[in-house]
Amino acid sequence: MSRRALRRLRGEQRGQEPLGPDALKFVLLDDDDAEEEGPKPGLGGRRPGGAGKEGVRVNNRFELINTEDLEDDLVVNGERSDCTLPDSVSSGNKGRAKHGNAETKQDGGATKAGSSEQENGLEDIDRILERIEDSSGFSHPGPPPLSSRKHVLYVEHRHLNPDTELKRYFGARAVLGEQRPRQRQRVYPKCTWLTTPKSTWPRYSKPGLSMRLLESKKGLSFFAFDHNEEYQQAQHKFLVAVESMEPNNIVVLLQTSPYHVDSLLQLSDACRFQEDQEMARDLIERALYSMECAFHPLFSLTSGTCRLDYRRPENRSFYLTLYKQMSFLEKRGCPRTALEYCKLILSLEPDEDPLCMLLLIDHLALRARNYEYLIRLFQEWEAHRNLSQLPNFAFSVPLAYFLLSQQTDLPEHELSSARQQASLLIQQALTMFPGVLMPLLEYCSVRPDATVSNHRFFGPDAEISQPPALGQLVSLYLGRSHFLWKEPAIMSWLEENVHEVLQAVDAGDPAVEACENRRKVLYQRAPRNIHRHVILSEIKEAVAALPSDVTTQSVMGFDPLPPLDTIYSYVRPERLSPVSHGNTIALFFRSLLPNYTTELCLIVQGERLEEGVAGGPNRNQGLNRLMLAVRDMMANFHFNDLEVPREDNPEGEGDWD
Repeated sequence: MSRRALRRLRGEQRGQEPLGPDALKFVLLDDDDAEEEGPKPGLGGRRPGGAGKEGVRVNNRFELINTEDLEDDLVVNGERSDCTLPDSVSSGNKGRAKHGNAETKQDGGATKAGSSEQENGLEDIDRILERIEDSSGFSHPGPPPLSSRKHVLYVEHRHLNPDTELKRYFGARAVLGEQRPRQRQRVYPKCTWLTTPKSTWPRYSKPGLSMRLLESKKGLSFFAFDHNEEYQQAQHKFLVAVESMEPNNIVVLLQTSPYHVDSLLQLSDACRFQEDQEMARDLIERALYSMECAFHPLFSLTSGTCRLDYRRPENRSFYLTLYKQMSFLEKRGCPRTALEYCKLILSLEPDEDPLCMLLLIDHLALRARNYEYLIRLFQEWEAHRNLSQLPNFAFSVPLAYFLLSQQTDLPEHELSSARQQASLLIQQALTMFPGVLMPLLEYCSVRPDATVSNHRFFGPDAEISQPPALGQLVSLYLGRSHFLWKEPAIMSWLEENVHEVLQAVDAGDPAVEACENRRKVLYQRAPRNIHRHVILSEIKEAVAALPSDVTTQSVMGFDPLPPLDTIYSYVRPERLSPVSHGNTIALFFRSLLPNYTTELCLIVQGERLEEGVAGGPNRNQGLNRLMLAVRDMMANFHFNDLEVPREDNPEGEGDWD
C-alpha cells in the first residue's frame, strides 16, 4: 500500500507527518558547488522517502516537487505497477534511475532489513482494511443490502430536469445551444428544480401563495399550501370566469395575476384542445415555477417523507400541475424524467394515492427501460399493496423480467433466473385476467391460432364475463401500454406461456377456479381515485368504460372529481346572481346575453373591492359597458309580426316532431 493511501486512511495531509531526526537531511547544492566538489557516490540517484536514506543531491531544488507522488504511483505494496508514465516524466527520470540501480546493489542488505519491518506494518494495515470492507460490504459483489439502498420513492434532482435526458440522446450542444444567451436577459429570484424560468414570462412577484408546516410525526412532515386574501380574490374571479365558459375571461384574469395557478391550468387545457401544445406546456411550467417559489424551507422533493393532503383544494393544484407536466414530458420523449415526476406525485400521499399513480408507474418504468426499479417496487410493495391484483402490474412485471433476460451484459445464471420468473408470473397473470389476451392481440394486429381463439377460457366470454370495474382497468392498461408487446420475441414468449396456461386449464388446475372467484369479489366497483385517473389520462377506451354516475356529472379540468370529504380553509362568498332568485328580467337578459351573469358578478365584485375609494375613475366602467351592450342589442332588436292561426287549425301549423 502506498503512503498516499495510508495518509487518506489516517485523515492526514501531506506535510503533517511526524518528522524523524533525519527527515530534513538534504544536501541542496547549487550548480557551482556541484562542479567544485564533484559527484559523491551514493547520493547521486537517491530520492527521499525510503528507509536508510541519508540525503538527496539536487541540482535544481524544484525537482523535489512531486517526487513522492511519482514514487507513490510506481510502488504499490513494494511492487511496481505495470502502468506506463508519460514521456515527459519517464525521460526526466532515466538518468536518476541509472545511478539508483548501482546504489541498490550496494545497499541490498540494509534494504532487506528495512523492508521486512515495512511488510509487517503493511500486513497490519491490510487486515484493518479488510475489516472495514467486510463491515461496509464494499468487497462483496452484487446489489447492496436493503438497509443501505435508497427509498423506493426516492427522487433524484438531476432526473427532474428533462435536459439531462435529452443531453443523453442528442448531446449538450444540441440541447443547450440556444438556451444560454436567453437566460442572461432576466434575473429570477431563486433557483428551482422542477422547471427553468424563461425570459418570455412576466416578471415574477409573489402572488399570495405560500406553504406552511402543519405537523411532523413518525418521521413524516405534513405541509399545506396557503392562500392570502389577494390570492383568494383571484380564486373567486377565476371560478366566475370558468362558469362563463369563455377562455378570454381567464386571459383577462392572468393579465392582472400572471402566476395564478388554477388559471394557468385551465388555460393550458384550452390551448391543448386547440392543438397549441407549445403554449400549453409553457403555461404548465409557469404554474410549476409559481408553486415551487412558494415551498416551505423544510419541504423536500427528494426525501419521500413530505406529505400533502389531497383533500385540501390548495394542494390539489400542485398534484395536477405535476401530472400535466409529467404527461408533456412523456409525449416529448423523456420517459425517465416522467418516471421521476410519477414517483414524486406518489410520494406526496402514497397510502391514499389520490391520482392513482400505481396505474401508470409501471408503464413509465418500462418505457424508460428501468426494469430493475419496477421489479424492486413490486417486490417491496406486493405484501401490503397487493400489486399483482392490478392488471397493469400483473402483466408489466413479467414483461420487465423477460426484457431483463434479453440483456447480454448479465451473467448466464441471472438471465436464466429472470426468464423463469417471467414465465411463472405471466402464467399467473393470464390465469387471473384471461380477458386481457384477445384484446391485446387485436391491438398488436396478431391473429391467434384456432386452439386459443376457440377455447372457452380465452374466448369472447372471458372479456364479457369480467366485472365492469375490471374491464375499465383492462381498457386503461391496453390503451396505454399495448405497443410495448409488439416485438416478435415478446410475442413468441407470450405464445409459449398461453399454451402452458391452456394445458393447466384442461387439466383442472384448482388455481383457475380460485382466480375466477377472486375476480367476482375484488372488482365490484372502482374507487374514486381510479375514475379521477381515467379522466386525467384521456384514454378513449378507458373513458368510454366509466360508469354513468361519473360521466353525467360536470368535471372541471382544474379539479376533476374532488374528494367527498374536502377540507376547506376558506369558503367562496355568495354570488349576487339574480338568476338564482328567478328574476324575470334577469332571465330575459340571460337568454339574450350569455355572459350577463358573469359581467354582473364581476361588476359587483369590482365595486366591493373599490369601496372606500372616493372618486374612483373605473367605478362605473363595468356597468357602463353592460349598458352599452344592452343599448346596442335593443337597437338591433326587431319585433316580427306574428301570424294569427286559422280558425280551422287553432293549434297552429306544422308538426312537433
